[in-house]
Amino acid sequence: MQSREFVGRTREDVRQFNLSIVLRMLHFSGSVTRSQLTSISGLNRSTISDLVSELEELGLATETEGISKTSSGRPSHVVSASDSVVAFAVNPDIDATTVGVVTLGGRVLTKRRILTRLQPSADQAIEIAAKAIQEMRAELKPGTKIAGVGVAIPGQVRLADGVVRLAPHLNWIEAPFGAKLTQLTGLPVSLDNDASLGCRTEFNFGAARGFSDVVYIFGGSGGIGGGAIVNGSQLRGAAGYAGELGHVRIADEKQSDYSGLSGTVEALVRRDDLLEVFRLDSATDEELAAEIDAVRRDKTAKSKPARKLIERQLESMARGIASFVNIFNPQVIVLAGFLSSLFEFDRERVLAEVKANSLDASSEAVLIRSAELGSDLLMIGAAELPFAKLLARPSQFEFAEQKRRVSSS
Repeated sequence: MQSREFVGRTREDVRQFNLSIVLRMLHFSGSVTRSQLTSISGLNRSTISDLVSELEELGLATETEGISKTSSGRPSHVVSASDSVVAFAVNPDIDATTVGVVTLGGRVLTKRRILTRLQPSADQAIEIAAKAIQEMRAELKPGTKIAGVGVAIPGQVRLADGVVRLAPHLNWIEAPFGAKLTQLTGLPVSLDNDASLGCRTEFNFGAARGFSDVVYIFGGSGGIGGGAIVNGSQLRGAAGYAGELGHVRIADEKQSDYSGLSGTVEALVRRDDLLEVFRLDSATDEELAAEIDAVRRDKTAKSKPARKLIERQLESMARGIASFVNIFNPQVIVLAGFLSSLFEFDRERVLAEVKANSLDASSEAVLIRSAELGSDLLMIGAAELPFAKLLARPSQFEFAEQKRRVSSS
């Protein structure tokens, strides 16, 4: 069989490649002038003009006249990814299923968090998501192009067919989530692990932007996950399950994590323990952050139990971070979910613990940051799954076109 590396490119392949370059720049960089597209891509002005015109005709880009900084200078046209191209994003979890609409430009148009009283089954989460997608789809503007549905799963996903292999805290095993959601919505559905998506999203749009070696650690109600980017490439492993940083053992403790492993980062840094000390049944990351910040400001005996738990968790988190510093030698470590609240509670203590438990050569230049994208992180990350297919071959991508509304008059 002939290897792909020896197959020549047709003129159509080259055109798709160039369209992809321009559309990726718009997607990841926001609004870009034509002159910037020319200088960054290395393509000449006439080629850029043709590519931008084609992207406009396809409904993937819009162009406006820029503002000149001088009275005599002619303004360069500003090109942006079209907000009329969207993807649905879904994030099922133990206490809620969140569904959103994200534009090709990376803006979350709308988002709904549908609470679930009991631990939902995969089928229940699918039904909740399908209903929300149906309602949101009806609210889209006429002519909106729908790229598909992306799902961020708090567990292991088989990427090839969208089967959830294992989501421990949800008790989902071998759940065909993607196929069933496609059946109910009529839209193409892609799945991936939530932490892996968060890692790539902070790398492309958030706190890790501009770095090539990154460790990302995410804490949610389903436990702790993560991801690593080495020299600009995300480590996924032989079957796509790499990045389970929460299952790294850091202490000789009997307490187990959601997968039954003892003494791990996930076993010792638990969101549920924080909810319990604050007497909350459920909370968003923002609500939990407010509770943690209140303890930081309150030095009275009333806050002592919560303070003790928070300090114990941030010390365990720091030991885990130190292990990742030694293993990956990253430029930056990004903390997301409730982990960013632990970090902000006492930055100096976290940094000191990391320094004390890691090698000097590996830790001397590493940065530790809170994630920047907040509660929109997994919405933007999940939407990247259908958008990736569009970005690969822009003019050949098939949309599920939003139907125009018919007037009742």
